[in-house]
Amino acid sequence: MKHYKQLTLLQRYQISALLETGISITQIAKIIGVNKSTVSRELKRNTPSRGRTAGIYIAEHAQHKALNRHCLKPKSIILTDGLKKRIADLMEHEKWSPELIAKRLVKESELCVSHETIYKWIWTAKHSNHRNHNAYKKLYKHLRHTGRRQKRNNIKDKRGAIIGRIGIDKRPKVVEERSRIGDIEVDLMMGSNHKSALLVMTDRATLVTMIEKLSSKNADEVYQKMNQRLTNFDSSWVKTITFDNGKEFARHGEIAKDVNAKTYFTRPYTSQDKGTVENRIGVIRRFFPKKTDLRKVSNKRIKEVERLLNYRPIRKFNYNNPIETLKSMSVALMG
Repeated sequence: MKHYKQLTLLQRYQISALLETGISITQIAKIIGVNKSTVSRELKRNTPSRGRTAGIYIAEHAQHKALNRHCLKPKSIILTDGLKKRIADLMEHEKWSPELIAKRLVKESELCVSHETIYKWIWTAKHSNHRNHNAYKKLYKHLRHTGRRQKRNNIKDKRGAIIGRIGIDKRPKVVEERSRIGDIEVDLMMGSNHKSALLVMTDRATLVTMIEKLSSKNADEVYQKMNQRLTNFDSSWVKTITFDNGKEFARHGEIAKDVNAKTYFTRPYTSQDKGTVENRIGVIRRFFPKKTDLRKVSNKRIKEVERLLNYRPIRKFNYNNPIETLKSMSVALMG
């Protein structure tokens, strides 16, 4: 199937110059590399029939006319009302970014526009007072905004030593490769005034994440919650667990025995040592912003957010989600 292409300004200059030599339309078409019907249509459309230049083909005038026709031509509207509602629902309830929406819908063979078009529509809706944009005027608030992280290197840790602590520098190199399932990073996401917290556990390879509600940073409660979730797996599933240096992880040795895994601790005040779980906490914050009183959040809602997180497309996985990635890795390992 041949695809029709618009003539360029250079080609129109060539047509104008060749017409002055008196050669035929067929010859002109052969010289500029198009079909003779293209040249014939060009002359019919863009040669004026009246005025001072009647009957004279002028390249600049022809280009101007062609561009005007293109701008006025009726175009199919892909960003329909239905698609706008679909995008808004994914941003408001699933907390997906425009990029995730655009890539994942296409992956699922759904009609969608580019993420640039979605951003343009969101900002237009924010600044417009037109009634068509009223429903989406505050949609921009669901975009993720991340600030610059503060570096806190070379600060002495004054929180006291954890018995049996092994530094992350002793952790097996295979953990860095993310080639196997079962290397877990653990951290707490604090609620308002540090009165409550979420225990967040993320697998480094698949980004599958478990979230548990805590009433405090008490080490006993942290241990109990970890024991409940991690002992549900096959004994060989969990291989390593990486913590930060908070005293809430003081019972790490017991959980290590429960799941037959090795435990390691990050360098003091170095969040990038457990960047995987930090990234997941950043997404969880979109559902529970800072100053949220987590005591008022139901366990049902927390489990819903856990599900949304694990079914959220990931760019590094070619827009597959963590559950799909876990399944594919499990099949590969079994093979």
